[in-house]
Amino acid sequence: MDWLLDPLQFNFIIRALLAALVVGIVCSVLGTYVVLRGMAFFGDALAHTILPGVVIAFLLGWPLAIGALIFGVLTAVGIGALTDRGTLKEDTAIGVVFAGLFALGIALLSMSGNYTVDLAHFLFGNLLGVSISDLVVIVILAAIVLLTILLFYKEFLLISFDPVLATTLRIPTTLLRYLLLVLIAITIVTALQVVGIALMLAMFVTPAATASLLTRRLPSMMAVAAAIGAISGVVGVYASFYLNVASGAAVVLVASLIFIFVFLFAPGRGFIWQRQ
Repeated sequence: MDWLLDPLQFNFIIRALLAALVVGIVCSVLGTYVVLRGMAFFGDALAHTILPGVVIAFLLGWPLAIGALIFGVLTAVGIGALTDRGTLKEDTAIGVVFAGLFALGIALLSMSGNYTVDLAHFLFGNLLGVSISDLVVIVILAAIVLLTILLFYKEFLLISFDPVLATTLRIPTTLLRYLLLVLIAITIVTALQVVGIALMLAMFVTPAATASLLTRRLPSMMAVAAAIGAISGVVGVYASFYLNVASGAAVVLVASLIFIFVFLFAPGRGFIWQRQ
């Protein structure tokens, strides 16, 4: 039991565990919609398009999360507007915005001579460096996302599985689509400190994809994905502490290992079962 309790004598480990737990849950729950609606590319693109906001906030001396949140929401709404009338296909609009804003972020980085230490953790995560104020922001944003999902659960379910019926019932599908895009942007900002921009997609997709191999119903898929995300976060923190590896990478690797195990051995649907 010493190996389990010894890290808890450090306050930064406790903060890291709490942050990883919260982020693992909120990313996994929202990630079920990302997986079911085929929005993985959007999530990855959005994670990268917030880079200019992070750099601008850094240059202005603002909290980096504010810049990330502003650019994330604007990007989500902008992509929604570009694809609303069918002028552009969604993947095309995402590709254009993704490339342009990420290039802008890189250009701004190249103009700033002292960005390396300050911004590197936003690219690759700095879970063990989470402060109390960071933790408060993470908890507040995660609560907003989870509460919104709870309030609009039936509507999100309907537009995800039967958009034609949703339109027939006069449910505001466009507004709900924008809301879902904004929630993804908020969640990305929530998870920045934990896994960084580079590994963001994994926290959305991997736990949810693993859960989809174990269950078909959305509520149980959300619950299983949240459990996998939470376990990945906690185990990743301990792995980072004992193995001296990057914390964000450790969290993602744990989630990936769980996926591989489930993919191989999931009862009735795993690769090994299907080969028998």
